[in-house]
Amino acid sequence: MEKQRCGWCKGDPLYEAYHDVEWGAPVKDDDTLFEFLVLETFQAGLSWITILKKRENFRKALDNFDYRKIARYEESKIQALLNDAGIIRNKLKVGATVSNALAFMKVQDEFGSFSDYVWSFVNHSPIKNRVENYKNGPATTEISDALSKDLKKRGFKFVGSTVTYAFMQAVGMVNDHEISCFRYEQV
Repeated sequence: MEKQRCGWCKGDPLYEAYHDVEWGAPVKDDDTLFEFLVLETFQAGLSWITILKKRENFRKALDNFDYRKIARYEESKIQALLNDAGIIRNKLKVGATVSNALAFMKVQDEFGSFSDYVWSFVNHSPIKNRVENYKNGPATTEISDALSKDLKKRGFKFVGSTVTYAFMQAVGMVNDHEISCFRYEQV
């Protein structure tokens, strides 16, 4: 019998694998949180499958999402990224990745880790929503509004409430698996 999954991922093996293993699973590791922050930033205005298909290219182009290295990118590296057909070549998003790496490290300095900072918005425990159909699920919440506002205040770019909520879903701060999905009770 086939597993019951959220409606948004059906039919594409890459989507299904991402859904089954990663999406909504709580992430507290700063390196992985930064990766998802970068990917969600690049996803703004695009489909998630586009980003998933380019994920390995992003990994190679962005030094395995090493925010310490990214924070030191010079203009020549930024130009190389803008010429890399394997990633999304958006000047504002590439620039945001560099400035977000710097802001990320400032948050780490202030809070001890980015994880402690970001998870404090949900009292360090995932919020388990009851989504019956992903089409009716929220795109933003009061919490994503507050987190987005605070991230912007700290110098982060491309972190509007919709991007922030997608990040929260991806890293398991909220469980928005459909209640009929096999992952709903697992994460």
